[in-house]
Amino acid sequence: MRPRRLRPGWRAAGGERGGATICLLGVGLLFVVAGLFGAGVGAARVARQQALVAADLGALAGAARVLQDAPVACARAAELVAANAARLVWCRIDGLDVLVTTEVMVSPLPGMTRTARATSRAGPLRG
Repeated sequence: MRPRRLRPGWRAAGGERGGATICLLGVGLLFVVAGLFGAGVGAARVARQQALVAADLGALAGAARVLQDAPVACARAAELVAANAARLVWCRIDGLDVLVTTEVMVSPLPGMTRTARATSRAGPLRG
């Protein structure tokens, strides 16, 4: 049997250098970073929606009590905002309308904290 000749630039099976492994690790790292970025964006959007819902419900609850008194309306708005896991930043009565601003703290990635803020207005139908 004749010994096998290798072409120039080719190595024997025992001398592989592992270039494909490094490429595969790089692609895997890229997928992990993209996944973390997507999770962060998703968490921020959920927090924004949570702040919007809390502001809407707080404004509606305050508008239902606006004829009683401004502190009563804002106190009721604060109750519903807190029940929706948000914080009441601002409550103001404008005629028969109630304006409510809420915020929700979110940590989209470890070590990063952001605030999602939303404002809503509720009052009688005009038309």
